[in-house]
Amino acid sequence: MDVKKYSKQFILPPERSMDWAEKDGVQAAPVWCSVDLRDGNQSLIEPMSLSVKVEFFKLLCEIGFKEIEVGFPAASKTEYDFLRKLIDDGLIPDDVTVQVLTQAREHIIKKTFESLKGVKNAIVHVYNSTSVAQREQVFKKSKEDIKAIAVDGAQLLKELSERDGAAYRFEYSPESFTGTEPEYALEVVNAVLDVWKPTAQRKAIINLPATVENAMPHVYAQQVEYIHKRLNYRDNVVLSIHPHNDRGCGVAAAEFGMLAGAQRVEGTLFGNGERTGNVDIITLAGNMYSQGVDPKLNFSNMPYVTSLYKSFTSMPVSPRHPYAGELVFAAFSGSHQDAIAKGMAFRKDTNRQVWDVPYLPIDPADVGREYETDVIRINSQSGKGGVGYVLSSKYGIELPRKMKEDMGYRAKAASDERHKELKHGEILEIFEKNYIKPRGVFDITSCHFRQVNGIEATVTIDYGEDKSTIVAAGNGRLDAVSNAIKLLFGVDYTLVGYEQHALEDGSRSQAISYVGVESGGKTYWGAGVDDDIIKSSYKALTSAVNNMLCG
Repeated sequence: MDVKKYSKQFILPPERSMDWAEKDGVQAAPVWCSVDLRDGNQSLIEPMSLSVKVEFFKLLCEIGFKEIEVGFPAASKTEYDFLRKLIDDGLIPDDVTVQVLTQAREHIIKKTFESLKGVKNAIVHVYNSTSVAQREQVFKKSKEDIKAIAVDGAQLLKELSERDGAAYRFEYSPESFTGTEPEYALEVVNAVLDVWKPTAQRKAIINLPATVENAMPHVYAQQVEYIHKRLNYRDNVVLSIHPHNDRGCGVAAAEFGMLAGAQRVEGTLFGNGERTGNVDIITLAGNMYSQGVDPKLNFSNMPYVTSLYKSFTSMPVSPRHPYAGELVFAAFSGSHQDAIAKGMAFRKDTNRQVWDVPYLPIDPADVGREYETDVIRINSQSGKGGVGYVLSSKYGIELPRKMKEDMGYRAKAASDERHKELKHGEILEIFEKNYIKPRGVFDITSCHFRQVNGIEATVTIDYGEDKSTIVAAGNGRLDAVSNAIKLLFGVDYTLVGYEQHALEDGSRSQAISYVGVESGGKTYWGAGVDDDIIKSSYKALTSAVNNMLCG
């Protein structure tokens, strides 16, 4: 690796402004333009077929995109045929504008206009490269020559649109804007605008692409702000940005660019695009949503969008992808699970309206995710809070606080031994095996009570091949049964915990009881389920003492 051959490839504006940095966030959604069907498609190993592109277009409309770049119709027959199918089959909603891309070259522009015949709403997006590197190495042309290409292309768009009687909107991009001198880029875009003379009724779009992201996001923001403040016809121009992600900062660059004056963003779902990709519109929209700004896009069923995207593109979606990945809301850590569980309980108890649950930047349910399956995930790193939350939310089992610790250790041990995450059914199985149906020394087959000197219990106990009936008294039913067990087995322990609640099991409500007994400084737990609350309590006691006797 030879760092000496690299240097800064960006050019700061001659007059620098940081007004954008004083703003505290994006206040409204930009105009979104999806370029999935062009930028995204051309970056795939196997580009999408015509039929797949049609289905992708329908998904983008369903999400809520009002501007969609559908391709480069002069580049290939598939691109041309796709646009014609959308037009001829009436697949473009009245409130959606399709965008087509063309180089600023005469024969390509003319072919592009042929492809648009019959379309209701369209943007013709013309571009040419303006950067120092492209001027010197690729085109070997002067600044004036490069500007003339842009102006001639703009003039041809205007002439052909007037010839066809079409009120197409126009967009111009100085490609590789981030490698262009900002004052020269301004000169070129203003020359284009002087040709188009945009009006309030027919605004022009000036798009500033970070064709290669070659600087930190604050540099891009300064470049955008420089253009924003000096554009001709500013009120009649929509300033657009098109960030790429070569430095992994595409989202930050887009957010800074919006603060700097951009009103429109071109990007793709999941950031699919050339090299490291385009800016990811899902992340941008999710970031806005998390700050209380309506992104005007519908991602309420993110698993559906993710599934279709993967089907259309054959591209994976990272399990850590913001807002959409399988694991982005998942908490395996015990401390995280405990905080989430307590936060959810606090939200419910206080009827809290503002979302501020620890570790969850947005409500997972808002993007079609479920708490039980997507948030609390149990493995060897998990703790009592997560295990307790799963049992509570999935099965209605509300463990006592101390019992949660015991169950948490058992679940962690099971996950560690199996070297895998525990599914919910496995967690329930661990609970039942250890607390409802533990290894048994004895079982109580019948129990009758009467009020004599408090409560007297007649308890029939099976143990091994033997059976005994013991009569014992206590200050309550559970205490009386406990004394009968102590008399029979000659053991001593202290009841340290007893809780019970109704347990919904299908259409039938049952009682579940939890009992803890302490012996030798250690606490042993048991649980019991029955239609009768008294039976559930002594079943729980039986399980707890069996756990004690079995060590």
